[in-house]
This record gives sequence, C-alpha cells and structure tokens, in this order.
Amino acid sequence: MKRRDFFAGSAGLTAGVLAFSVPPVLAQVALPKPGVDFVRLRRPAPVLAAAGRVEVVEFFMYSCGHCHAFEPALARWAKNVPKHVMLRRVPVAFRKDLIVHQQLYYALESMGLVGQLHAKVFHALHTERLPLQSKDAVVDWVGKQGVDKAKFLTHFTSFDVASKTRGANALMDAYQVEGVPALGVAGRYWTDASLAQSEERMLWIVDYLVAEVRAGR
Repeated sequence: MKRRDFFAGSAGLTAGVLAFSVPPVLAQVALPKPGVDFVRLRRPAPVLAAAGRVEVVEFFMYSCGHCHAFEPALARWAKNVPKHVMLRRVPVAFRKDLIVHQQLYYALESMGLVGQLHAKVFHALHTERLPLQSKDAVVDWVGKQGVDKAKFLTHFTSFDVASKTRGANALMDAYQVEGVPALGVAGRYWTDASLAQSEERMLWIVDYLVAEVRAGR
C-alpha cells in the first residue's frame, strides 16, 4: 500500500506456496526486468546478514490490509528458503501515530514472541477490528495474550526498541520504499506489488534476485 493511500481497501491473495527455484510454469516467461519488475538501488542499503547469506527484507505495516493478506504467503515462503537466505521483517510507519506499531513489533522481537504473536496482531487489527492505536491499548492486548504486561512495557519503552524504530525508518529511506508490502534483497534491489503486478509474483522476483546475488551478478 502506498504512503499516500495506505488507508484504501486491502487486496486479496491467491493461495499457493512459491518454491525457491523458478517454478516450471514461470520458466517459460520472460525473466524479471530491472526498472520494470524491480529497482536496483543507486547506493547499497545496509544489511545485517552475515557473509555468505542473502538478506531479504520485508517492509510492512500492521495497519496495512495488503500486508495482512500477504503475510500467509510470505510465512510459507520463509519456511522453504535455503539456509543462505535470511528474512528480516522491518515495520514502517507512514504517519507518526503509527510508530506505536513499530514499537510493538520490536518489543515482541526482543522478547522472542514474533513467531507466537505476529500473525495475531494482524488478525486483531483486520479481523477483530480492535483499536490498537495507543500504547495503553497495545499493552492491554498483549497482556490478554498471556504476556507479562510489565515486562512487555519495559521492552516497549526501551532504548533498544527506540533505536530499532529509528533504524527501520532509515532503512526504508535507504531502499526508497514508497509502498508496502515491499521486499528488499541484499541491500541492492527492491520490488513491491505495483512493480511485480501481484503480491504473489513478488516472491518469484525475489527468488530470482537472490539467485542473481548468489551468482555474483
């Protein structure tokens, strides 16, 4: 969803798991093209992946319906990638009042609760329509998930979470992200649903870009 219109309606996703290698049905079509299907950055963005691994960054917002729809396909993809691929989720906020959701993600991450509660945050916002727009609302919701509220609040308001939030915004700018969900690869490339023409096809393009990086191209 674009910065200027991320409150517009959400898009659906066709079910299906995308393999890491180019699917046979797509092997007959033209390969992704720079400037059409993906963008190559003029200046490399910073990466956290160790040498020998390829970092894939998902830029998302909990409030974005497109990100909610994309999450199941991304989760399935992540379970099937080789060990040399590192998925890094980066929450962004196109408005200051949504920074609370960045803090929520990084607090969950610091407590090792992303796997347990990440999808539930999307469900709470988009299916249950819960108003998780303030610190108090977020802390109360997390407590209802069986998490110690005082411990969560300590992480939520920590310097580490504040630093990671600033870093997420800086990385978004480095990748020149204008809409979410968007996927960055190795600090060199990015694509989104507008370029890829569908959210599913983004993953195929990312597979292609990861292979390019591994081949030294």
